[in-house]
Parts: sequence; structure tokens; C-alpha cells
Amino acid sequence: MSSLDGLVNYFETAFQEEIKKITLTVPQKLYAPVAYSLMIGGKRLRPALMLHVASIFEYSLDKVLPAAMAIEIFHNFTLLHDDIMDQADVRRGLPTVHRKYSPNVAILSGDAMSILAFKYFARLKSDKLQELFSIFSTTAIEVCEGQQLDMDFETREFVTVADYLEMIRLKTAVLIAGSLRIGALLANADQTDSDLLYEYGINVGLAFQLQDDWLDVYGDPDIFGKKQGGDICANKKTFLLLKAAEACDASTLLELNYWLKKSDFDPKEKIAAITAIYEKTGVSDATRLLMQNYHDKAIGALDRMTIPSARKLTLITFAGEAMVRVK
Repeated sequence: MSSLDGLVNYFETAFQEEIKKITLTVPQKLYAPVAYSLMIGGKRLRPALMLHVASIFEYSLDKVLPAAMAIEIFHNFTLLHDDIMDQADVRRGLPTVHRKYSPNVAILSGDAMSILAFKYFARLKSDKLQELFSIFSTTAIEVCEGQQLDMDFETREFVTVADYLEMIRLKTAVLIAGSLRIGALLANADQTDSDLLYEYGINVGLAFQLQDDWLDVYGDPDIFGKKQGGDICANKKTFLLLKAAEACDASTLLELNYWLKKSDFDPKEKIAAITAIYEKTGVSDATRLLMQNYHDKAIGALDRMTIPSARKLTLITFAGEAMVRVK
């Protein structure tokens, strides 16, 4: 089983069985929101990538499932708490947990999910469990650090492009990279290949988030499934905004700051005005160029791995999809 689609299906079948068990756990007011959050779905890319790495090194997928489930539960925990912090109403077309239940219930159920992730991880049968736990816990705390930086940026007046790239490395990329490293370690890959898979994951994760930034401005809402210009209206400090601020001449910077400080505005007018500034400063091309740079670094990491080229094809394809995805 080598394609990610097949591994997603394999994981989903096993994961749904675990969700059923969670649904039946008491107290229901704690666990029903957990099961709801997990049943909403998602692409299950992180567990699929972990399982794929295990298959590359010809390791039993069943032995990796507890770690794959732990990664997916932890990922969904972060989304649940992100939705509370962002006051988001909808996640994947359904009411968010704090809207369906209540903020207090969502906070406590999210806490339970983070602990459940570690409980699933503890099911692993491996003589490397201490090292695996170290990677998982380091990855988990880094994701939280990234989320805190993201919140800090909302009120911090001066944020550099380098600051932003470090934030998305922590918030987005390390969980992808950590999934790959855990899969490699479980499958007894050597240290060099494990490190190269981590390097690949960091660079794919950075390209993945930059694509999100770009699609918010330039993506087709009917295809992307997200309202165009949401980041612009929220003054979200994305790569595009920060790069534009760096590249602006004095008069254009005054115009940009005018829109950033304006509290009463027509969304369409603001989106059009800031998009025009993006066009003037060339940030669309700059974003695509940086994405390509991260993509090339990811492929370069794969090129240096010792495994046969045929075993790298799925990861090469996945890196390419991070550049062109529309949903």
C-alpha cells in the first residue's frame, strides 16, 4: 500500500472504530464533543504520511497505527482550540465544537483530546518508546508555541517576514515533519534518512502554508472552499502582507497603513485596495517563488536519501500537490 489515498482509507477505517469507542465513553458531556470533532473529518494527511514512511521501510502498518491516531487526535485538538480562540463558527462545513456545545465544554473536551493523544501514543510497542515520546512531546509543544506567536502577531505592531516564517514552521510544518520522523524511527530507518524526512516535511509544510496565504487572495472561492480576502479583512499578518510592507514606497505604505487602521470599511473595497497594493509590490510572484524554493529544498532532501528512487515517488507527488492544491 503505497499511495496516500489508499493509506488514508486504511487509516480512516481503523480510526472510525476508535471514534465509536470514544462515543460510548462516559461522561458523555466530555467525550461526545471529542467524537464529534474527530468525526467532522479532514484529509488525514499526517497519519497517512506516517504510515507511508513505515511502508517505505517495509514496516508493519498495524504497529504504526497507535502513533498515527495520536497525531490525528492531537492535530484535531489544536483545531478545536484554534476555533475557540478565533471565534470561528464553522469547521469543514459543520458548526465548530464551541458553537455546537459551549465554549467551556469545548475547552475541557479539547484538553481531554490532548491527553488522549498521548494515551494512544503509549500503546506503541517499540524499544524506542522514550525517544518517540520525546519527538512527539517536542512537536506538540512547538505547535503550541507557534499558535502563541500567531496570537502575539495580532497585536504586535512590527512583525518581520522572518518572524512569520518561524511562526508557520512551528504552527504548521513541525507536525508534518514530526509525523514523518516518527514513522521513520518506528520503521528502523537510519538517522540520516530520518533527518532528511524531517527536513522534507518542514519544507513541504512551509510551502503548504504559503499556498494557503496565496489562495486567500488569489484562489477561486468556488474551488478553494474559502471566502476570498478573509485574511485581508482580518488584518492577518500573512507573508503577502508583510512582504508588501517591506516592498512599499512611502506613499504606498501610507495607503496600506490607512486600510490596516480603518475599522469601518466595505470588505470588497478593502480587499480590492490591498490586492492592488500586492500587485504593485509583486508579492504574488514573491510568494510563488518562495514556495518553489521550499518545494525544491524538500525534493533535495529526498534526493539525498539512501532508499531506491521508486520509494520516493509518493512523497515527490505530495510535495508537488502542496504547490498546486486548490482545496
